[in-house]
Order: sequence, then structure tokens, then C-alpha cells
Amino acid sequence: MGKKRISNKMEKMLNTQMTREAYQAQVYLSYASWAEVNSFAGIANFLYGHMHEEREHMFKILKYINDRGGEAKIEAIDAAPKNPKNIGDCLQKILQHEIDNSKEIDKIVNLAHEEKDWATFNFGQWFVEEQIEEETLINGIIDKYNLASTEIEGNNNLYEMDRDLSNASQEGDLPREEEF
Repeated sequence: MGKKRISNKMEKMLNTQMTREAYQAQVYLSYASWAEVNSFAGIANFLYGHMHEEREHMFKILKYINDRGGEAKIEAIDAAPKNPKNIGDCLQKILQHEIDNSKEIDKIVNLAHEEKDWATFNFGQWFVEEQIEEETLINGIIDKYNLASTEIEGNNNLYEMDRDLSNASQEGDLPREEEF
């Protein structure tokens, strides 16, 4: 590769984020397996889909580091946390992982801005938008879970929620710029 076009500090931060994305994939994989073993095939399918998405994020960062003249470092990832207690706990833990990940993405974008590394700043914007989408999506699923799991006359229906999530979109609905 040609001349390195990211700082050593940015390279290290991006490598750390790449490993974090791999860990996120590990968490989704673990929770998906847990859901599947507990007969929530739809929720498992949804979580397996997100596991693949996190791996794509990891690869996107790897390619960016290498394309900017840095070197992606493949490091060991931590084991996923222990299994959740129930679906509600699972969803809350996933949301917290996404919020924590958003904070780390913000650090990368902030450093890019400080360094006037506009290529990385622009690259980071994709992840900022992705994290907004992820948090919105998981919050929406938590809302559905709360509705499905609250005992209101005729409304105790986790079965339908599980079925719906088997084919649910992997993307949240966000307001987009539209032409008028």
C-alpha cells in the first residue's frame, strides 16, 4: 500500500473498534443461540442476522484501515457475556451494547475532527448513522416486547412477536431526506 494517510492514534482507535465490532458479533451470536435453544426461533433468526451485520461492520473497518495505508490488526475477542435471564433482559443488554458502541464511534469521529482527517470523519459518519438506526430499531423492539409481555386482556402474546421477528427488517425506520 502507498503512503499512510491516517495517524497512528487513529489507526489504533480504528483497530480497537474493529475488534469491538467482532465482539458485538460474538454477543449477537451468543444471544441468538440462547434464544434458539429456548424456542424463540424468530428472535434467534433476527439476532443471527445482526451477528452477520456486525461482522460486515468489522470488515468495513478492516478494509478502511488497510486502504488508508494503515495495518488492520486482528486480535482476540472476549467471550460473550453470560446468557440473559429472559427476552426482556436480552433486549435491554443488546440496547446497552449498542449505546456503548455508539459512544466509541463518537470518539473516532471526534478524533477525526480534531485531526482534520476528513476522510475518516466522512467514513465515521456512516457508522454514526448506523448506530442511530441500531438504537432506534432495538428501542422499537423493546416497545413491542413490552406490549407483548404485558398482561392486558388478550395481549399476552410473545409467540406472535417471535414469529414477527423471524422476518423483521434488520434496519430501523429513520426520517430520511426526501425530495419535495
